[in-house]
Amino acid sequence: MSVLDPLNGVAFTAFGQHVIWSDMIGNTVGLAALALGWRRSIWTWPAQFLSGVILVAAYASAHLSGGVGKQLLVIGVALWGWRQWQRGRRQAQDGSIAVRFAGRRERGLLLAGTALGTAAVGGLFTLVPQLSWNPWPDAYIFVGTLAAMVAQARGLVEFWFAWLLVDVVGVPLAFSSGLVFSGFVYVVYLALVVWGMRDWWLRSRAAADRTVLEGAAA
Repeated sequence: MSVLDPLNGVAFTAFGQHVIWSDMIGNTVGLAALALGWRRSIWTWPAQFLSGVILVAAYASAHLSGGVGKQLLVIGVALWGWRQWQRGRRQAQDGSIAVRFAGRRERGLLLAGTALGTAAVGGLFTLVPQLSWNPWPDAYIFVGTLAAMVAQARGLVEFWFAWLLVDVVGVPLAFSSGLVFSGFVYVVYLALVVWGMRDWWLRSRAAADRTVLEGAAA
């Protein structure tokens, strides 16, 4: 018996679908993590770490190996992102997390890495069916989540675009896999992503304007 097995008990039933504890708790914590990321709070990373640990149980119960792998990746990247933001806060004069748009080279690397990563992971899932019964959507979400978290750790506005693209596939996949609460939470994610994208966009423009004014004054 795994220590995570109690988390896979049924919390309640909605619309004829069972909602398990791990699905509900993990995604609620994940929702809080996204809101904290919007506010540029460093606590977004411990929240993402905890959400990943709990959601390992949810995806394992649904036999979504790709989802399990994604959450293990979330756990690792959350630790790295926490360190990156701690370093960024120390370097900032006001102790805040600076946000900006990616440069052309950064954006190209992010897009190329996501495309190649999805092809590689999708190919692996196809060759080894035991890893995923739905290889390409799983690979897309797996790699897209990594790209989003790396962009977030670097304070890039593109982080929100990446999450938006992940949610487009994640919502129907969660519902079709029986993870009803995940599906509903993903819908709420979409709203938070749009608001967060707007906030980071405006902050990045304000920072760029300040840089231009400071350069002109010098």
